[in-house]
Formats: sequence, C-alpha cells, structure tokens
Amino acid sequence: MPAPKKTTRRSLLVTSAVLTSLALAAPAAVAAPKPSGSPSASPSATPPASMSTVGGARLGKPGTQVNLASGVPVLPKDLSARSWIVADAESGDVLAAHNAHWRLAPASTLKMLFADTLLPRFPRDSKHKVVPSDLAGIGPGSSMVGIKEDETYTVHDLWLGVFLQSGNDAVHVLSAMNKGVENTVEDMNEHAEELQALDTHVVSPDGYDAEGQVSSAYDLTLIARSGMQKKDFREYASTVTAKFPGETKKDKKGKKVRKPFEIRNTNRLLAGDADVPVYQGIAGVKNGNTTNAGATFTGVAERGGKVLLVTVMNPEKPEHNEVYKETARLFDWGFKAAGKVQPVGELVPPKGAAQASAQPGANPSGEAGGSGDGAGGTAGTGSKPVAGAPAADGSSGIATALGITGGVLVLLAGGAFLVNRRWPLPDLVRRRTRP
Repeated sequence: MPAPKKTTRRSLLVTSAVLTSLALAAPAAVAAPKPSGSPSASPSATPPASMSTVGGARLGKPGTQVNLASGVPVLPKDLSARSWIVADAESGDVLAAHNAHWRLAPASTLKMLFADTLLPRFPRDSKHKVVPSDLAGIGPGSSMVGIKEDETYTVHDLWLGVFLQSGNDAVHVLSAMNKGVENTVEDMNEHAEELQALDTHVVSPDGYDAEGQVSSAYDLTLIARSGMQKKDFREYASTVTAKFPGETKKDKKGKKVRKPFEIRNTNRLLAGDADVPVYQGIAGVKNGNTTNAGATFTGVAERGGKVLLVTVMNPEKPEHNEVYKETARLFDWGFKAAGKVQPVGELVPPKGAAQASAQPGANPSGEAGGSGDGAGGTAGTGSKPVAGAPAADGSSGIATALGITGGVLVLLAGGAFLVNRRWPLPDLVRRRTRP
C-alpha cells in the first residue's frame, strides 16, 4: 500500500529571495583522460559502507533498497549502474534506489544545477557579444554547440546550446555573464546546499571532469525536480530540435549573412537513436558522459497520471546507450510499482521550505516563471519545445493544464514560492512522428 501522504511531499517551498538571487552529437562533455594517480580517477566499484541519510536512513545504505511485497513487480535483473534512483516527482516518494548517495562524478548532468541556478538571472531576449575571454578555460574534448568569438547571441540561444548540445562553450559564455566561472561555481555550490543536495561539490560549471567534483543519484534527482518547476527549464529540457545562429560570412555578392544551423537534443530517450526508441511519456531532462563519470542520465516521464524521475549513474555494461536502456527499464518498473510499493525514502524540500511554510497569511498572487524577465514562455521561435511521444496508455504526458488547477508556482504574501504537488511538464508531442 502507498505510504502516508506528507505535506512536505506535496509541496515544495523555496524562498523568493533565493530564487531571485539565483536570478548533446555525443552526450555531454568528453573529458581528457586523467593521470592514473589523480584523486579524481574512476572511483572504486565498491560503494562506501556509510553514506548520507538525507531523505531517509535506508538511502544511506549500500546496495539496492526496495520494499518488495505482494503485488509489487520485481526490479529489472539486468541493471549494471553503480547508482540509480526511482522517485515520484510530485510526492517526493523514493520508490527504489541503489547506492543513492554514492558520490560519483556527474558529467554534464551537473548542467541541471547550472541551469537551475542561473536561468532566473537573465531575460531570454538579452543579447551578448562573445569576446575571447568568454571561451577561455574550456576543457579539451568538450562538447560544443559552436559559439564563435565576436558573434552576438541571445540568452535563449545560449540555453538551447546548453540543453540540446550540452555545449560547454555556451556554459562558459553564460558564466562570463554571471561574473565569471569562479563566481558561478560558488553560486552553484550555494544553491546545491539550499536544495539539500549535500553530496554535490561543483568545481567546473559544465560538469567537465575536475578533481573533487562529485554528485549523487539522489542529488541529481533533487536538482532535476527543482529545475523542472521553472517554466523555461521545462521547455528547454524537452526541446528536441532548434535552430542555432551560425557564423557571419560574406556571400558571393559580398553581403554579410548569418545562416542558422539545426541542433538536436542528445537525450536519446527524447530524440531517439538507432537502438533506443523515444520513450513513451518522456519530458526531459539531461544526459552526460565523461572519462571519469562514464554515462550519466536523469530523466522525467509521465504515464497514467504519474510523473517519475529516474537517475542512472555509470552503467558498467559496455553496450552503446546502456544508460538510456537501464533508465527505460527503471521507468517501466516505476510506473508498474507506483501506488503499490512502500517508499524507502523521500526527496527532501529545500532548507528554506520549513521556515517559509510556517509563515501565516500566505496568499497566491501569480506564477513564478523560470525566465529572468518573469515571462516564462516557450522555448522560442525556431525551436520545437515538446517532449518525445504519447504515453503508452494514450495520455499525452503531463500537459500544461495539469498544473493549472490550484496554481503551480504561486507567490505567497509571506515571501516564499509555493510549488504544489502538480506542476506542468510540457505537453508531449502528438503531432511529431517518432524518429
């Protein structure tokens, strides 16, 4: 039987001050190999005997944690990931987990924290002319969207580059706009602490392998849950293809022209691949792959009125796209188990939630969108901000209408943002044919 409902699982509060101040070709960045003696080299295949217990004591235990009982489906037997988690995105219930708090290299899934931290700071239509220093310090072998010096890009363009192509060049330009990489790293670490993503330590904002840079399946799921409550985050994370500004050149007549080129989301469950079909009900979020991290992925999907988050870190099987295949199997299990399995833990709210919820006289007064200009909006002209495919039961994913009743992100008179249990994922595509 399902666990008792808890207020903290039904609502998530983040102070307005925090949100205001926090104003993929190949999947994610590919790092150069590290020296074998480096502390950031691939971790042991054995998880620590003792890990964080944020979200519940069982989540701090090594190995698989699940409450199997009559009527609960058996977990997939062919999982090879070092760490994974299946959670109800709305209630926060953790349905099952495996080494949930194992601190591992996150690769470009860390860009979810980058986006959750910086998205509110810059209006999407703001423009920025790239100077050489903006692109300094990008690691060799990084994934790039193709940003050029002396060209001007909108913030909207840059976020498309971050989400679709996992462009480290786009991350560095946005970091430069945020007073530099060092300042951005500090901001990301502060935001992780506020979210209670305490396994996470940021060294490089793009997720490129760096000594001491770690996160966990639990933290990445917390971060994704926070990000998906921002309208722009949801739209960018679900965009399949978009037009990106090219380099300014002279045509045969000597006239300057700047032709856009198409970029495609490297999230294989969203965009599909030869051996990975579009997952039924998928709506984001972010993938990654580096030398030390291996393949990492956090996804969100809806089916039958349930919204699940799944994070998979570093499958040991060498098969192509294994991280997506294991994620899909965990999603399948989660949708069958939801409402039947007793949770083993929960996704905790941010630190400020308890204090904010105690404030009296709260009144809803409007949506807190993810854009810096407060407009929210779609992913913009030239992009296709819609997630993968209809759910297997014929529903169209969590449509925007799902979150309208009762308000989704509402500003309280007490000075905090209330996130109700239902928030709108982008409507899944009914018009787009599968790849």
